[in-house]
Amino acid sequence: MSESIFTNEGYIRPAVLIAAYRGGMFPMAMDSRGDIGWFSPDPRGVIPLDAFHIPHGLKRTLRKNPFEVRINTAFREVMDGCANRTTTWISREIKLSYEKLFELGYAHSVECWRNDKLVGGLYGIGIAGAFFGESMFSRETDASKVALVALVDRLKERKFELLDTQWSTKHLENFGCIELPRYEYLDQLSRALLVKTRFADREQHEGKLE
Repeated sequence: MSESIFTNEGYIRPAVLIAAYRGGMFPMAMDSRGDIGWFSPDPRGVIPLDAFHIPHGLKRTLRKNPFEVRINTAFREVMDGCANRTTTWISREIKLSYEKLFELGYAHSVECWRNDKLVGGLYGIGIAGAFFGESMFSRETDASKVALVALVDRLKERKFELLDTQWSTKHLENFGCIELPRYEYLDQLSRALLVKTRFADREQHEGKLE
């Protein structure tokens, strides 16, 4: 591992990560040895906030209000949930790196709870008016989808301009995800980075969403 990128504790230096996101790049673990690859997809997946779509079935779920949604109360557990699959790019080094960003107030989790048990959620990075979605997971039906709706509500409330999904998938297309050529994405990113806003009022814990 390059000492210029990693600290002695084994995580990517926060300044390196933040600079990468501001430049349209993000890291993923490539193998079990901890090797890191850096990506800037072309085209790039984004969900336009003003065109966010909630499928009819999910609307029925939301009316039942099945989960308690919290912000930033179980960041590490959300990362663990996202990494708990057969193949994952969320290595130990990635976990340590984003936990450090969480401590610094850049990384955030949106969580769904039932009976005080974490049943789904997502995490990502907030810089100025851009939010970079990283991963999501569910232990109960629709939990990650409810977290996504809560995320978009928060981004709209806080006047964010960009929700980056990295790549587009059939699943994300149901919510209005589109693909942008890299040059257009970078243009939107540059404008979003000029917006003065914050995802959370406090650097770490915010708690239950009313």
